[in-house]
Amino acid sequence: MRLTRILYAIVTVIVASSLLISGLAEWQDSGAEEGWRYTGYVQRIPVVSVCYILGAVGVIYLGWYQLRLTRAVMSIATLLQDEKSGGTYDGKKFFPTTHRLTKINELYQALSKHFACCTSRITEYEKKIRDLQVKNQLSKRRGENTEAIIYSIRDAVIVIDESDRLLMANEAAGRLFNFDYNSSQLKPVSELIGPDQSEFTDFLSHNRQRKGQATRKEIEISKEGPPKIFDCIVSCVYEQDRQVCGAVAVLHDITREKQIQQMKNDFVSHVSHELKTPLASITAFTEMLADGEANDEKTRKEFYSVIQSQAQRLNRLIEDILNCSRIESGLIKVNKETASLTMLIEEQLKMIKGYAEEKKVEVIGQKPIIYDQVDVDKDMIQEVIVNLLSNAVKYTPSGGSVKIETEVDENAALVRVRVTDTGVGIPEDDIEYVFDKFYRVGANNKQAEGTGLGLNLVKQIIEKVHNGRVFVMSKVGVGSTFGFELPLTTRQAVRAV
Repeated sequence: MRLTRILYAIVTVIVASSLLISGLAEWQDSGAEEGWRYTGYVQRIPVVSVCYILGAVGVIYLGWYQLRLTRAVMSIATLLQDEKSGGTYDGKKFFPTTHRLTKINELYQALSKHFACCTSRITEYEKKIRDLQVKNQLSKRRGENTEAIIYSIRDAVIVIDESDRLLMANEAAGRLFNFDYNSSQLKPVSELIGPDQSEFTDFLSHNRQRKGQATRKEIEISKEGPPKIFDCIVSCVYEQDRQVCGAVAVLHDITREKQIQQMKNDFVSHVSHELKTPLASITAFTEMLADGEANDEKTRKEFYSVIQSQAQRLNRLIEDILNCSRIESGLIKVNKETASLTMLIEEQLKMIKGYAEEKKVEVIGQKPIIYDQVDVDKDMIQEVIVNLLSNAVKYTPSGGSVKIETEVDENAALVRVRVTDTGVGIPEDDIEYVFDKFYRVGANNKQAEGTGLGLNLVKQIIEKVHNGRVFVMSKVGVGSTFGFELPLTTRQAVRAV
C-alpha cells in the first residue's frame, strides 16, 4: 500500500508539471506572437493558458488531499480490524468497548460529512471548469467573428495598440496603403504606411493620445493616378477599466460623393449663368421700350426680334434642362415605334439647310438605305439629329461642309450614324468631356454661343432611353465626327407590324 501511494504521488506530480509547463508555454507563445490584446476585439488574458495553470494547481491539491484521505482511511481500517479481532496495547489484549464504538461512530459521521463536502466541492469545480470551457469557446468564437467581420468590410480598417503598432488590418487597408496585412502585425504603423501619408498616421496617433471621443476628418490620399478623398473616423479602444489601450480607424472612400457634389455646384452655377444671360437681354430691351427709346417702327421691330429670340433661347434651355432631368430620373414618357432612320434624317436635313445656307455651309446627305429600321421615339431621335447637325454647322466656318451618313452593320445588328464637319475641331484633352452637362470647349467659346446641354441630351437619349452608344472623333483644324449607334429592329418584328 505504501508503494501504491508513492506511485500515485509520482503520477500526480508528473501530470501537474505537464499542465503547468503547457500553460506557461501557451502564455509565452500568446505574448510573443500576438502581443497584448484588447477588450471589445479580443481578450486581454489568454484564457487557454489560465485554464492549464489552474488545472495544474487543481491536480496538485487533489493529489495531496487524496494522499491524506487514503492515509486516514487506512488507519481507520487497521483500527477496526484490531477492534474486531482483539488488538494489543502495551503487550496486553483489549476488546471493543462502548466508548471506543462511540468514538468510531463519531469518526464515521465526521468522515461522511467530510466526504459529502468534498463531493460538493468536486461538483462545484467541475461546473466551474465547464463554465471556463464554454467561456473559452465563446471567447475564441467572438474573436474569430470579430476578425471575420473586419476582414469582410469594404472600407479600410486599421487597429493599433498603445505603442502605435499594427494589431489588425483588413484587405482593403492593405490595398490602400500597399502592405501585407497578414504579416505586418506588431510593426509600427508609420513604417508600414510610409511618410507620404503622414497626415493619416499623425491623425491616428494624436487621437489615441488625446483619449477623446470618436473624431472624423477628411483625408486626401495620393497613389497612382488622381488623389482620393477618404472620410476617416478614429475611435479609441478601451479596456474594462476604461483605460485606452489602442485605437481603430475606418476610412471610407468619398471621392465619388465629392465629385457629385462638385457637379451639383457646377450645375447650379451654370444654370444660373445661362438663365441670367437671356433674361438680362429681355429685361434690358423691355426697359428701353418702356422708356420710349425706340422712336421708330424699325427700331421697335429690332427690339421685339431680340426679345423674341432671347425668350426662345430661354425656353430651349429650360426644356433641355427638364428633358435631361426627366431622363436621368426615369420619369420621361417614351413612345417607341418602328421607323426608318434615313427618313428621320431626311426630315431634319430640310430644317437645317436654311441655317446652313445663311452661314454658307454645304450640308451633304445620302441615298436612302434599303433596311435601316429601328424602334425609337421619333421626337427624341429627331432632336438628336437636329442637335448634331446644328452643332456641326455652328462650328464650321463659311465655305466648309457637313456630311451625314448612315451605315448598317448586319453582323452586329445595329445602324450607325455619323455627322462629319470641316470645322475648328476639338483639342484632344477636351474630347472625353464634350458629352458632360454644361461643358463647353474653352478654345471654341468665341466660335459660337451655346448652353453645353445639347450633346449631353444626345447622350442621355441614345444611351439611357434607346440602349445605344454615342462616339466622337476630332482633330483641331481638320474637323470633328459625332455619331451614334442604335440596335436594328428584327425583320420578323417589322413583318408583324
